[in-house]
Amino acid sequence: MRLLIAAVGKAKAGPEQDLFRQYCRRLSPPPVLKEVEEKRPLAGPQLKAREAELLLATLPEGAKVVALDEKGRDIGSVDFAHRLRDWRDSGCQDVAFLIGGADGHGDAVRERADLLLSFGRMTWPHMLVRALLAEQLWRAHSILTGHPYHRP
Repeated sequence: MRLLIAAVGKAKAGPEQDLFRQYCRRLSPPPVLKEVEEKRPLAGPQLKAREAELLLATLPEGAKVVALDEKGRDIGSVDFAHRLRDWRDSGCQDVAFLIGGADGHGDAVRERADLLLSFGRMTWPHMLVRALLAEQLWRAHSILTGHPYHRP
């Protein structure tokens, strides 16, 4: 199953980017990262709607969509791994993870998402969310393959 991470904003060099890459390299194939950015100075609701368009344009046809959202479901690592396994086993070829901009996701992303996922009720820096997601993808892989990385 192919994994796509589509994110608003361009990553800058630094420890968050290094950590993201470290976990992505552990996965085979590694997730594809697509970064989108609106350069025009749009107001809040217009910007959210435009960022939603840009994120949705990155999706492979038929992909399952997981939108990272502070108001999403807070599930454990094992449940997350099982969700990915179930999608894989049902024939899903692509799963896309969408990370919104500073103002969150537009309505179009929320409506398209198969899962709204939260990493807790706290707000996280967007570059750190990328690293957290990559780690959870690696952890899910380790759970599903019996690798000792994840200890229940």
